[in-house]
Amino acid sequence: MKSLSVFTKDLGAALRNPKVLIPMIAILFIPVMYSGFFLKAFWDPYGKMNELPVAVVNQDVGANYEGKQLQAGEDLVEELKVTDGFQWNFVSLEEAQAGMKDNTYYMAIVVPEDFSAKATTLLDDEPQPAKIIYEPNEGYNFLAGQIGGTAVAEIKNKVSAKVTEAYVESVFNQITEVSDGLGEAGDGASKIADGAGKLDDGALKLKENLLVLTDGTGKLQNGVEPLTQGVTDLNAGATALKTGTNTLASGLQQLSTAQTQLQDGVAQSAAGSKQLSDGLKQAVTGATQLQAGTKSAVDGTTKLQAGTQSLVDGSAKLEAGLTSSVDGSAKLEAGLQASAEGSTKVTEGAKAVAQGLQQLAQASPELAQNPAVQKLLAASAAVAQGSEQLQQSQEQLAQGATALHSGQEQLAQGATQLHSGSQQVAAGVTQLHDGAQQLNAGSTQLLTGQQKLAQGASALVTGGDKLNAGMQQFGAKLKEAAAGGSKLAEGGKALGDGTSKLLSGVGELGSGISAVADGSKKLADGAGELKDGMDDLKSGSTELATKLGDAAEKTGSVNKSDKMMEMFAQPVVVEDQVVNHVPNYGTGFAPYFLSLGLFVGALISTIVIPMRESAVIGASRWNRFISRTLTFTIMSFIQSMLAAVVVLYGLGLEVQSVPLFFLFTFLTSLVYTWVVQSIVTWMDQPGRFVVIVILIFQLTTSAGTFPLELIPSWMKFFNPLLPMTYTVSGLKSVISTGDFSAMWSDVGVLAIFGLGFLALTFAYFMTRSRDNEAGMKSEQAMTV
Repeated sequence: MKSLSVFTKDLGAALRNPKVLIPMIAILFIPVMYSGFFLKAFWDPYGKMNELPVAVVNQDVGANYEGKQLQAGEDLVEELKVTDGFQWNFVSLEEAQAGMKDNTYYMAIVVPEDFSAKATTLLDDEPQPAKIIYEPNEGYNFLAGQIGGTAVAEIKNKVSAKVTEAYVESVFNQITEVSDGLGEAGDGASKIADGAGKLDDGALKLKENLLVLTDGTGKLQNGVEPLTQGVTDLNAGATALKTGTNTLASGLQQLSTAQTQLQDGVAQSAAGSKQLSDGLKQAVTGATQLQAGTKSAVDGTTKLQAGTQSLVDGSAKLEAGLTSSVDGSAKLEAGLQASAEGSTKVTEGAKAVAQGLQQLAQASPELAQNPAVQKLLAASAAVAQGSEQLQQSQEQLAQGATALHSGQEQLAQGATQLHSGSQQVAAGVTQLHDGAQQLNAGSTQLLTGQQKLAQGASALVTGGDKLNAGMQQFGAKLKEAAAGGSKLAEGGKALGDGTSKLLSGVGELGSGISAVADGSKKLADGAGELKDGMDDLKSGSTELATKLGDAAEKTGSVNKSDKMMEMFAQPVVVEDQVVNHVPNYGTGFAPYFLSLGLFVGALISTIVIPMRESAVIGASRWNRFISRTLTFTIMSFIQSMLAAVVVLYGLGLEVQSVPLFFLFTFLTSLVYTWVVQSIVTWMDQPGRFVVIVILIFQLTTSAGTFPLELIPSWMKFFNPLLPMTYTVSGLKSVISTGDFSAMWSDVGVLAIFGLGFLALTFAYFMTRSRDNEAGMKSEQAMTV
């Protein structure tokens, strides 16, 4: 009770002294002034944005987009005119620059002249974003620039939405065109599917025909082998024919030379026969000259016998030569007949090959266009034509050989008759010689013998003339035969060369047919792959037509509307679902400014109220402790209640619990008072400086404005060590979050701070003696 009496006396002394009472009353409103004025100033700064002057400059000249005039700058101006964001001032660029210079405007928004033009480049290869130039006058007011930046971002979103609506409208117009194009593409794809079906059928037929071609080329390849063998045999026969014709030509030349000699002998025989005839006539006319004529006759018959013997020998050689010639011509005729038959077969085979290749080319136009096949067709036609000409030549040769053989047989018969006649002539000459001898022996039979001899001589002259004429005709024919033999040899040589070339061509034909066979087989395989590909094309084109039809139907069902364009322009809308809603800046800053005001109030209280002494002379340490502590406690209570009432009912602060708000506000003020009381009690005037330093650290580390994570790392160390950290956190729980468990946890920490510093104050009073008398009187004077 005595402690309360000291407190009552101290309080009464303070109330009676206006110099103390008035400062104490003023100090009571320090927290109200801090928290109230500060919170009022920052309670809702965005609520008076319409009084913040901002310059707007529109230099946009517009642009043409998809046939429509786009005036994005004018749209922005119209949008700003109906927006309550700032005090918009639509001025020229010069006026805006002058206003920014003399601090008339806090910021300027400039729309460049190419704003609309750049907004139309969205679908270009190198699109350029439309720019809005934002010029904050940060030197005039930094926060105004920050607020303006947020507002400009919102403006940018609205303008972007308007531009996007223009894009969307153009895109929907193009979607309509795309729908029509997809419909036409679907019809085209259906036609492609029909064409693919026909092409598939054609590919199947091509594959079948190529299989037939492959089979035919196989048969043709098999048929070329006997053709090659026949041509080889023909070439061998032509070679033998060439050798035989050379031999025949040589024999005919020898025969022609022998015939010339025989003809000379016949001519001599004819001359002798004439002489004989003349001599016999003389013998007939003059018998007297018989003896002399017989002698001459003996000599003449001797010569005649020698000539006739030569005639007999020449006719024998002629007969032998003609016999050999007949045998050679017979062989030549047989060889040419066989060659003609072989040529006929070759001609038929070549024609069959040419016809087969022609049919093959007609069946496959693509194959016919192949240069190798065209060369093969031309070569087969040339071979067929050459074979036919060769056949005709060989038939003519065969006919000539037949005629030659027949003529040579006749010549052989004539030569046989000539030999027989020459033998008879030889026998007659012998008889003539014998007769001459007999004539020389007996002249009695001379007249009769000479008459007969004259008749025989006349016949001999006639036969000699005939023989001479026949030999001349035989010589001419023999020369013709020799010339024909030479030509026949040349023909045999040409035939050999032709058959060699024919054999080479048949070899090339076989190689070409093999290549055609391989190519046709590959074509058949390729046609099979083509058939598979055409099946895929047919099914794929059918599916394409169906999908294009579906796409045309779906795109055609898209209906353009204002709501749909707005949806495309702003497909995402932010829906605010605030956790622990804070309606304004004042509510958000209330924990911070309340803590600041109550701490400053506690600090200033130490200037007016004595920290150590009492108005009661001789008061004990305990009494002085109780008196000072109750005084500061009552001051903190009144300060906290005034601040809470003003904030709750003057500013309209909404809290989660009014009783807990009053309780926590008082606890905050009480803890600050006990902390400040302890420090100043112990340190006196330097203690107030320490308190101010602590206040500065608390303002920066309590996370009352910016989040704790945003302050420098070294400052975070002081956050859990200072009481304002827990007063701000607890007031947030009571005002905004409603997390009362966290609040009570903060109450526990604050209780530790308060009781701890109160214990330090108690220790000071209990351990320190009275100050000197002068100091005590000074404080008493202040109290009085």
